[in-house]
Amino acid sequence: WGLLLLTAALGATAAARCPAPCVCDNLRAHVLCLNGSLMAIPDTIPELTKKLDLRGNSFMVIPVGAFLATPYLTHLDLQRCKVERLEEGAFRGLGRLIYLNLASNGIALLYQESLDGLSSLQQLILEGNRIEEIQPGAFGHLGSLTVLDLRANALVYLPDMVFQGLQVLRWLRLSHNALHVLGSEAFAALPALRRLSLDHNELQALPGEALARLDAATRLDLGHNPITYVAEEALAMASLRHLFLDHASLQDVAPDAFARSPQLRVLDLRENQLQGLPPLAGAGGLARVSLDGNPLLCSCLLRPFHKWLARARVQAEGACAAPPALRGRSLDSLKSPEMRCGRFRPHPSPTTPPEQPRAAGSRQCPQGCVCSPDFHHGSCENRALREIPRDFPGDTRLLDLRRNTFSSVPPDAFPGLKELVSLHLQSCSIRVLHAGALRGLESLVYLYLTDNHLSTLEAAAFEGAPHLAYLDLDHNAFTRVPAGAFRLLPNLISLHLQHNAIGELAEGDLAGARGLRWLYLAGNAIRHIAPAALAPTKMLEKLQLEGNHLSEVPTAALWGLPALSELKLSQNPIKHMGHSVFLPVASSLQHLYLDNMGLERISPHAFTGLGPKIRSLYLESNKMSNIPDMSNFTGLEILNLQDVPFHCDCQLLPLRRWINKLNLRVGATCGSPAEARGLKVKLSTTFLTCPGWGRGEAGETNPNKTKAASKPSKKKRSGKSPARGFSKSRA
Repeated sequence: WGLLLLTAALGATAAARCPAPCVCDNLRAHVLCLNGSLMAIPDTIPELTKKLDLRGNSFMVIPVGAFLATPYLTHLDLQRCKVERLEEGAFRGLGRLIYLNLASNGIALLYQESLDGLSSLQQLILEGNRIEEIQPGAFGHLGSLTVLDLRANALVYLPDMVFQGLQVLRWLRLSHNALHVLGSEAFAALPALRRLSLDHNELQALPGEALARLDAATRLDLGHNPITYVAEEALAMASLRHLFLDHASLQDVAPDAFARSPQLRVLDLRENQLQGLPPLAGAGGLARVSLDGNPLLCSCLLRPFHKWLARARVQAEGACAAPPALRGRSLDSLKSPEMRCGRFRPHPSPTTPPEQPRAAGSRQCPQGCVCSPDFHHGSCENRALREIPRDFPGDTRLLDLRRNTFSSVPPDAFPGLKELVSLHLQSCSIRVLHAGALRGLESLVYLYLTDNHLSTLEAAAFEGAPHLAYLDLDHNAFTRVPAGAFRLLPNLISLHLQHNAIGELAEGDLAGARGLRWLYLAGNAIRHIAPAALAPTKMLEKLQLEGNHLSEVPTAALWGLPALSELKLSQNPIKHMGHSVFLPVASSLQHLYLDNMGLERISPHAFTGLGPKIRSLYLESNKMSNIPDMSNFTGLEILNLQDVPFHCDCQLLPLRRWINKLNLRVGATCGSPAEARGLKVKLSTTFLTCPGWGRGEAGETNPNKTKAASKPSKKKRSGKSPARGFSKSRA
């Protein structure tokens, strides 16, 4: 009764204090200030207000502590308020807020502390802003968030760990952006995610590596992306049940594309360019496939798929587009003898009758290829071509020439394609890219030359393609980085040279690559990196060197890289790690991979300079028995110490104390002494006799220190209890 009287008294006071342009419903603790001319958050809003609706005002900036006077808010609506900036700490004090709507504003950047103080927030709506960049840690304080809506923004790239801290997020909405690059660890910190919406973006390939981190996701929306092909085992999502790839640009799907997604039940492939499908033998649990709106060619070539549908009892939705005798017939009404070839055997081109009217008249397309005016795509994939065809429509933006046999790309190979953005030349047996090969491709951004026989490149090959940003040269025959080849590529952002035979990185190799941000050199034979080899790449953010032959950390080569945030040295034979080996990048490094190296000893000062900025550290599967003091690594989200044979004696006590304070699953186990082998470091009883034991350790797992020491089994049980709450890492 006392609380009710207090509430009533405050309500009466609040009635007199309701801001002039607003309407206050004190009974329900609601305040509405709609479509007014407010330039700042009113400071006379009743303190006990729970729901505050400020739609349609003109705040421009939400300043620090803007809502400190209303700490009981649970719902806050700031739609269409012309907000351009959220100052760090803008929502501090709103620990009860569960719903925040910031849709249809002009926010361009989310700072690290922009959303600080919203520990109870469950829904965050940021749809319809201008967000181009999300700083790492922006969502780090939103541990209760279940829905994050980032639709209709200007996101182009998702960096690794961008969603760290969202441990209970269930639905992530990223539709209607311009995403075309996803970091391999972009979704690594989302263990509870059930639904991911990536439709209406610019993804040109299925981002399998990034999606593989989503063990719990059951629905994935990838429709309305310019994806042309789903490769073998492209999708490894253990819990996925519904996959939407509708309204894409699919021309082919590999038979085992979904073999690593065993729970898949519904596959939506509507409105693509598929003439047929192979038997999807890998998708054993599939119940329904939607193929409506595809130019299905119901010839003898479709029989294996049709038989598989019947055998696997999969329901298929779709109708024949050809031959004329079967046009309009539904797939489930067909009988195998009706699907004949004979005179209807298709031309090597997948062109179908529905496409022909669109290709008529002024629309040209090389023989044996298919051109889609709707998507501005051209494809001559796997046509046994020996020369690059010409006469594609001038508005072609994606050209797929994979799996032909060109051997070389001559000068001026792509005339008239000034609007071409993406060029696919994978698996074409190319040995030479001649000078002027890309001349005239002034809009080219993506060039894929994977799985060819290139061993050298000259800068003149890239003449006339100044906007090239993504260059993929994986799986070729390079024995060294082609020195100076990138001088004419001032906008090069991402360079892939993985799985070649490169033996060293020499000075001058990367000359001219001044805008390079991501360098992938995994799976080569690199033994040495010259101190000045990386000097031209001052903007480098990601350096992947895993699976090479480095015997030491290339410390000297890391100087002059002030933006480097990720360094991968996994699977290099580095046995010893000396003093200050990461000092050159200590101020920027966030993700460090040192796993599977056979590492035997780490100097006590190896991590000098590293500290709170480190977000993930991978040290699993090594041979050292101790690690340096990392007590200042206060920003860790992931720490993996699995399969490291720690010697659990008193020298390891500082590590044991530190691990016990972390809200992380680290996987650290004892390798010795014999009585502790196989036990978790946190649960080992070998520390009980150490000098200084008892200053807090026993109290962390059992308030009765003497009882815990005399009955190790109870200590072990209580030691497990806090582990259930460790949710930041699956390591």
